[in-house]
Amino acid sequence: MEGKAVKAILFDLDNTLIETSRAGEVALQKTGELLKSKLNLDDDTIRRICEKFKLKLQHESSDQLPGTSKDDLRVCHWEESIAETIGSCSISDLASQCYCLWKNSRLENLCLTPEVCDLLMQLRSRYKLLLLTNGEAQTQREKVEAIHCEEFFDAVVIAGDHAEQKPFPSIFQLCFNKLEVEAWDCVMVGDSLDTDVQGGFNAGVRATVWIHRAEGSVLDGPVKPDYTIPTVLDLPRILAQLQNCTCE
Repeated sequence: MEGKAVKAILFDLDNTLIETSRAGEVALQKTGELLKSKLNLDDDTIRRICEKFKLKLQHESSDQLPGTSKDDLRVCHWEESIAETIGSCSISDLASQCYCLWKNSRLENLCLTPEVCDLLMQLRSRYKLLLLTNGEAQTQREKVEAIHCEEFFDAVVIAGDHAEQKPFPSIFQLCFNKLEVEAWDCVMVGDSLDTDVQGGFNAGVRATVWIHRAEGSVLDGPVKPDYTIPTVLDLPRILAQLQNCTCE
């Protein structure tokens, strides 16, 4: 088994191939400007409203407001963030305006850079490629459509469409089946230790590659990637190392 060549690469999406966090910050800044123009608030108050929304987004759960769409839930996040910071608001649809601006601005700022496109085209000439992204299905599908990335992959799997998401082995097995490969044929690439790296380990892939931009940080948790790189653009170097191991 050790001598088998890598046949496929599974990629995470957010903050791996696209800079979702940066796009979110740009969207928050634009939404803050809207709030300032509508409510005539100082910068610190605007910042606190946006930080509250950001926290609600980070702790969002599918169990919140059962039967409510993701869009409606996030409008509620803005309503609550405004009310918790300044009390009642006289503009009845302000939360909806904030959410629409934030959502559209974030999508507009998501893209595959030319360098990432070139990388994917280069890799697809040698490997099967699959995009595996966690998250609510509608939200992730909108991102995939916004960045026009499907042409670079043999398959796209939005885990929110399935019973289990990363790090559960079942979603990885679904990916292996789609590509007609075994777990040991694959490399998993992503920015999350808890979902991408742990999931790859759970599924038994050949290697896990962690995208981590912070230099000099020490891993003190139980999840250890096989390789760490600051950007996905460094992936060919890791694949070359794996190829050398195969040839030895």
